[in-house]
Formats: sequence, structure tokens, C-alpha cells
Amino acid sequence: MKVLLIARYRDATMQRKVDYLARAQDVELCHILPAHWRDDLLDVRQVSAQGRYMQRALPMIGKPSDPHRAFYRTLTFHLRQFQPDIIHAEEEPDSLSALQIAWAKRIWRPDARLLLHTWQNLDRPKPRSVRWVIAQTLRAAHLIFCANGEAATLLRRYGFQGETPVIPAIGVDTETFRPCPADRASRRTDEGAAPFVIGYSGRLVAEKGIDVLLRAVATVRAEHADLPLRLQLIGEGPLRQALQELATNLGIAGQIDLIGAQPPARVAGLLCQLDVVALPSRTTPVWKEQLGRALLEAMACGIPVIGSDSGAIPEVIGDAGLVVPEGDVAALAGAIARLSASPELRHELSKRGRMRVEAHYSQRHLAERTLAVYRQVVT
Repeated sequence: MKVLLIARYRDATMQRKVDYLARAQDVELCHILPAHWRDDLLDVRQVSAQGRYMQRALPMIGKPSDPHRAFYRTLTFHLRQFQPDIIHAEEEPDSLSALQIAWAKRIWRPDARLLLHTWQNLDRPKPRSVRWVIAQTLRAAHLIFCANGEAATLLRRYGFQGETPVIPAIGVDTETFRPCPADRASRRTDEGAAPFVIGYSGRLVAEKGIDVLLRAVATVRAEHADLPLRLQLIGEGPLRQALQELATNLGIAGQIDLIGAQPPARVAGLLCQLDVVALPSRTTPVWKEQLGRALLEAMACGIPVIGSDSGAIPEVIGDAGLVVPEGDVAALAGAIARLSASPELRHELSKRGRMRVEAHYSQRHLAERTLAVYRQVVT
């Protein structure tokens, strides 16, 4: 079968899934991706290439990082030349790009199956124009992959009758994020020789609840004066200065390292310096956590995780970490203190986390499940 994959991938950890898909003997793959990805953290230029599979880099109109309003500078999407059986577009049903792809399919390859993808798990208010776009793309789609269970429920509310398998577009690349060296714990063999290190990885934005994490660290420090703590924030964003000021006001500025945005391989190395990773996301009127890749990356490295109960976080963590109510400083502080006091619990969660990622969220596993859907669709 011939599969045209349209996905806005921009680094090797994302591309790994394409590599796995292309290894299938019954698949001829063409991947369309943005020729230039630019956002606040990355500036990446990508080119067309031919290897195990065909890669076509297309320019986009608008910001490729905007999932809704950007679209591709093409009319055909290589459909006339490639003639795919499946068009797998990892685009939101309410996006201009999904509408563009649906129209191109109708003209150039009407018999192909169109598979879309959605992360959205919150029914935000939408103007009439966006509701019209959704109606058009849902009518054109044969199947829609969902990043989480709530996304599938939302599609039913919109009237979509096709299949909605819960298979995230992107999981974790377990070739980059792999178990930390077994001797990493040796740095804590001498009591008090090293601090207990809490980490956060991701955008420095309000909805990620990083202020809650700072307040929780300050609470643990106040209640457990004999426990040396450090907090590492890996990432960048508009809240950087506000977080520095909050840390100063809380009296913990000396315990915080603001590391900035890092490439995936560097993030994997930094994770192995941590004792726990926290993602205290908070729901807003227009957003709640749709997956939590930072948790998956930590779990793949064997780092215990704490997440809030925002959106898909409990679904992702399962029994492989601790879940606390979003916005609850005391609960988050309690979870940090509990993990700091129990090497046995940390070891158990480390083991469960690695197993859960391999079983449900590795790029290899997601590729295998996606291939199974392809085969089902063309039979």
C-alpha cells in the first residue's frame, strides 16, 4: 500500500516514527513536512530527499507552529505523482491545512482514504467559519487518530461517525530517551552529599503551572529543613522573568537552575541528573493537557514522575507515577516529600514508568499500531 504522510515533524526524535513506518515491507511511504520550521525555540530548514522512503519538504504560508491557520504552499500535495491509497494527515480537523488536504484529495485522489489527527480535548468556543471547516473535514475523513480518550469523545459530540483510535501522533523516542546509567544513584550514597533534584521540562507558560511547582518546592524546603533541594527548569518561554522574581520572593532563588531550551539529546542527559520530574499543568478555559511528552521522556529514562490531574495526564501516567489535584500546592509538596523519603518508591515507579512507555507510548509502538490501522483501512 502507498501512504502519503503529511506531518509537521522537525527533529530526529519525531522522524523516528517515520523510519519505523517505512520499514514495513507492505508500505511505500512518502512524507511531506515543512521546508522551514521556525518558532520561539527552533529554526530548522528541511529538504526533499529519497532514501528508504520519499521525503518532500514544502513551504508553508503562515507559521508552521500554528496548528490551525497555517497551510501548505501547494495545490497537489504530490497526489498526482504518488497516487496513495492512504492520505495520513496529522492535522487538526478545524485547521486550514486539513481543509486544504481534503480539497486536494477530492480533486487528485478521490478514492484514497483520508486519516486525520486531533489533540484537542476541550470544546472551545468556535466562530461559525471554524465550525464550517470542521464540518467539511469530518465529512472527508475516513478515520481520525486521537491523542487521548477525551479527544475521541469530543469528536462524537461534533457528529463524527468514523473510527477514533487513541494513538498519539508523537510519543517518545526510546532510542534517545533510554534508561539512565545504573550507577546514577551513587552520587547519593553519602547521606546529605547531594541535593534531591526536582525537574521540569517544557515551555515556561502559565498553563504549565510552574508557579505551583515553585511554591511547592518552597513549602517542602520550609517543612523539611534538613532536606537539600534543587529545582531545574529545562525550557524557555515568556514567564522566565516572572518565575525568577517569584523564586526570589519565595526565598528559593538559590535553589533554582534555569537551563533554557535544549535539543532532545541534551534533554535526555539532563533528565538523568534528576530524582523526579513534575508537570503541574493547570486547565484554562481554552486548554488542558493533551498528553505530556515531558512525562513520557522522563519515564523512558526511568525518572519517577508527578503530574497534575489536568486533561490527559492521569491517562498517560497510569500507575507509573503520582497524580495530584491541579493547582494544589500542598498536594504537590506532599508528593515531592514522599518521593524524597522513599528510595523504594522511586525505584518502583522508575521500573513501572519504563514499562509503561514501552508498552503504550514509544515511537516504535505507535508506529506498529498505526501500521495496523493502515492495513485495516485498505482491506
